[in-house]
Amino acid sequence: MRAQIIDGKSIAARMRGTTRAEAEELAAMGWAPRLVSVSVGETAAAELYVRNQGRAAAQAGVEFETRCYPEAISLEQLSGVLAGLNADPRVNGIIIQRPLPAHIPVKALQKAVHPLKDVEGMHPASIGNIVYNDLALGPCTAVAAVEILKTLPLKPEGLVVTVIGHSEIVGKPIAFLMMGLGATVTVCHHMTRSVPMHSRAADAVFVAVGKPGLVTGEMIKPGAALIDIGINRIETPEGDRTVGDADFDSCAEVAGWITPVPGGVGPVTVSVLMQNAVLATRMQMEHYRATYTGAAE
Repeated sequence: MRAQIIDGKSIAARMRGTTRAEAEELAAMGWAPRLVSVSVGETAAAELYVRNQGRAAAQAGVEFETRCYPEAISLEQLSGVLAGLNADPRVNGIIIQRPLPAHIPVKALQKAVHPLKDVEGMHPASIGNIVYNDLALGPCTAVAAVEILKTLPLKPEGLVVTVIGHSEIVGKPIAFLMMGLGATVTVCHHMTRSVPMHSRAADAVFVAVGKPGLVTGEMIKPGAALIDIGINRIETPEGDRTVGDADFDSCAEVAGWITPVPGGVGPVTVSVLMQNAVLATRMQMEHYRATYTGAAE
């Protein structure tokens, strides 16, 4: 029996509806959520992300401003820009678009964003909180992948999970998020001796490596959930295509549920970003009230 395809777009739409209601509630209290997108230079990939984020923000009731700086801007100048945004109470969230020029280290910028405005969940404090099962503003892609799994009829308690890929912003956070839900988690990486041995034993597999076709049907336990986070452009006789890290056709013949690429994790990731924007706004409102009135609401 062929796998059920998980519709990330419908999950994202439901999330946006909830987010919009919360954004309208905050706006009525004078705290309309507002995001600022920071781009450096001109790249087609970043422009596409910005357009998608802008559309999602409009649907979620979140104000969205784009700022693009010249490629020659220095790290010091850009850090000053972020310091100004951190200090501006009208700005509730900051998004740093990638890719960045070689002379701008992304980690330095991620550290420069105030944790209360870190809607991407990339600040070391945001990622570190996950270890303590404190999911305030988590990394968007990791949270989206786990949210998708939670929509399936699989109890996370005791679930056997394999995460293929151990990046700081996707693989590792997914592992900690799933452990926080009570799952038993194995993380595979480039030094793992036998990835198929671990993936075939799992009730759910997450893959985020950046290698098209890495996971095949032979590597999946029959009836397991496969959450494919990879985004790769490949050339085919019919033209360029976007595919994930899994060989969709062979995996769909074995898995119980599978995310398509595109249309799976991607739309949910953008909805998590908007959800984080609203949560960040509420956290800032409560912080200001506690600081300047002496009582949080």
